[in-house]
Amino acid sequence: MKKIVVLGSMNMDLTILANPFPEKGETVSGSNYAQIPGGKGANQAVAAGRMGSDVSFISACGKDEFGETLIKELNKSNVKTQTIIQVETHTGIALIVREPDGDNRIILAAGANGLILPSMVETLKTTIEKADFLLLQLEIPMETVEYAAALAKTSNTIVILDPAPAVKLSEKLLTNIDYLLPNEHELDLTLGNVSGNLSTKADILTSKGVGTLILTEGSKGITIISRDKKIKIEAPRMKAVDTTAAGDTFAGAFAYGLANDWDVRKSAEFAVKAASLSVTKVGAQSSIPWLKEVEALEI
Repeated sequence: MKKIVVLGSMNMDLTILANPFPEKGETVSGSNYAQIPGGKGANQAVAAGRMGSDVSFISACGKDEFGETLIKELNKSNVKTQTIIQVETHTGIALIVREPDGDNRIILAAGANGLILPSMVETLKTTIEKADFLLLQLEIPMETVEYAAALAKTSNTIVILDPAPAVKLSEKLLTNIDYLLPNEHELDLTLGNVSGNLSTKADILTSKGVGTLILTEGSKGITIISRDKKIKIEAPRMKAVDTTAAGDTFAGAFAYGLANDWDVRKSAEFAVKAASLSVTKVGAQSSIPWLKEVEALEI
C-alpha cells in the first residue's frame, strides 16, 4: 500500500453535554464529561490507521500525561508515532460542549501545536518526501502548512487539505493543493467570501491551482468538482449523536482509498460511509470506525 503522512495537531478533548447551552453570564448543569483523544491531525491519522493505511503522523505534544496518553492511543490505531516531538509546553487542549442534537462548540488551547514550525518539519522532511500522500489541516501555524505543501509538491507527494479551522488561503498554498475538502462555510472563508454559486467558486479554485474540490455537506453527502467532472454522492441516513471528527474521518478514509489506488469516486463513497458512522458515536477518536465497520455498513 502507498504511504500516507499526516501533519497536524493533537489534542486532548475535554467534553461535556449541555442542555441548554449557556448564554453569556449563565451557568447550566452539564453531564457525560469525558477526556477523549482528539486534534484534527491526530483524528485524521487515526481514521487512516483504522482503515489499514501505512500512515505516519508528524506532530508535537507536551511532556505531560495527556501527551503520553495521546501517543499510546495513536499506536493502538496503527499510526506510526516516531515523528511526534515532545516539547516544553502543555499538550494541546480542546474544550468541547455538545448539545443534544449532536452539534458542538469548541475552544482550543494550542499548546504544543503552536510550536509545529517549518524548522521542526525541516528535520523530518524525508518522511514527507518519501510519502505518496500528505494530509494537512489548519490547527497548526499557517507558515508550516504552506512550507509542507510546497515541500510535498517538489517531491511529487499528493497534497490533501482539510481547510479547518477556516481562513482565507493564500495563492501560494492553493497552487500546491491536489484535493481540497471544505464544508460549505469553510469554502466561503477559504476564498474570502467570494460571491457566486458552487460552480463559480470551484472554477476560481481550479484557476488558482487546486486539482479537485470535494465539498462536504454533512447529512446531504458530498459534491466532487474538478475541471472535467462533477459528482454528487449522497450520505446514508444515520441518527447523529455527535458530529465531532466527522470531517476528519472523511479525510483520513478518503486518503486510505486513494492510497489503495481507488479512483476519486470510490474513495469518496467509502469515506462518506466512514464519516456517517462516526456521527453515531460520541467524541473525536472514540467515534472513528474501523475498516470492518465501514465494510459492514449497507447503504
